This record gives sequence, structure tokens and C-alpha cells, in this order.
Amino acid sequence: MAVGPGATELNHRRLAQQKREAITTAATELFLDRGYDGTSLARIAEAAGVAKSTLFKRFPTKAALFEAIVTESWQRDAGDTAVQPQTGDLRSGLTTISHRYADLVGRPGMTAPFRIVIAELPRFPELGRMQFELGKLPYFTSVQRYLESEHEAGNADVPDAASAANQFLGMIANYVLWPRMLLTDWNPAVSDIHDAVEQAVQTMLARYAPTRRPDPKPERRLEAAPTERVT
Repeated sequence: MAVGPGATELNHRRLAQQKREAITTAATELFLDRGYDGTSLARIAEAAGVAKSTLFKRFPTKAALFEAIVTESWQRDAGDTAVQPQTGDLRSGLTTISHRYADLVGRPGMTAPFRIVIAELPRFPELGRMQFELGKLPYFTSVQRYLESEHEAGNADVPDAASAANQFLGMIANYVLWPRMLLTDWNPAVSDIHDAVEQAVQTMLARYAPTRRPDPKPERRLEAAPTERVT
């Protein structure tokens, strides 16, 4: 059966994506094993099983390659993670965000860019800047904007959405992500992660749910007492 132009193009894209993933995976492993400075692009091409020309065409510098690693670590298998929940139900929105974020930072490959940055930051501060500006900041900003929208709609009392977003994501990352940085055997059960996420949501609701003021009681109209006519 002849393969049409559409199928051929799709196959080319699939092969290109496979090569890209092979390159970023090999680079991540080598950066962790040999260090960022001690790894050459030629060595990465060899480990990835691609021609040097293929790698250099896609990633002319190690900085460009690390940028791709960071971007993919925050987007790979993320689905609709970056999509804000609809405004109108603070509990539902916070629950959606918290589970998405726990799934994202809980992926096994998420710790690798952080570890590379921590190890190389004194000599290569630009790596930390990439990890922050391309990874954490866009996600943080999306949560901040969601909280701002709920505040503007009167569904939340969040005068400082940036601080609130930092608190919210921090509660989740403090249980799901950061222990993995120090404990290689940290692997909490799904139910424990669910409980941690729910506790974060409850804390946010207790702090930022709008205060419902009781409806004012109708004022009682006082009728003036009849005056006695003096004749």
C-alpha cells in the first residue's frame, strides 16, 4: 500500500521527536554524571545515538540544550496543566491546580534539572535563571492569575495573589518534590499525596475564602407619636 504525503510527514515528525527525546535524555544523564562543564556536545551525540551534525543543528550550544531540558521537564506529559480552571468555584479550582501540580512535580524526571542547577549554579548561574524563568515562573504566573480572577469576581479574598500562589505551590512542593532532592527512596503513596494536596486546599480556603457578611436586618421604622393638638 502506498503511503500518502500526510503519513510520510507524520512519520518524519515522529522520528524527529524520538531523536530530540534521545538527545535530551542523554544530556540529562551526562550532566548529572559528569557535570555540565565536563560534558561535551559530541559526547551527548554519541550517547544519544545521533550524528553530531543532527545535534548541532538542533542545539548549537549546551545552553540551548539545557533550555530544552528545562522546558520539556515542565511540559512533558503535562496535558492541560497550564490551563487555568474556570473562575467561579474556588474549591474546585484550587483542587484542580493542586492535583495537576502534584502530578507535574512528582514525575521522576522532574528532579534532574533542579539537581543539575544546584550542582552547577556557582559556575553557571544562567542555568538557574533558565530553570526559574522557563519552568517555575510561567506555572507560578498562571496560578497567580487564576487567584486574581477569583478575587476580582468576588469568589476569593486574595489581596496579594503572588504571595498566595507562592504559599499554595510551596505547600505541595514541600511534600511531593523537595524530599526527592535529598532522599533517593522518597516515594509517598498516592493516598498520602492526595491527603497532602487536600490539606493544602483546605488551608487556602480557610485563609482566602471570601468572608460572608450577614444580610443587614431591615431597619425598623419608628413612627412619630401623635402630637396632642392644643386648643
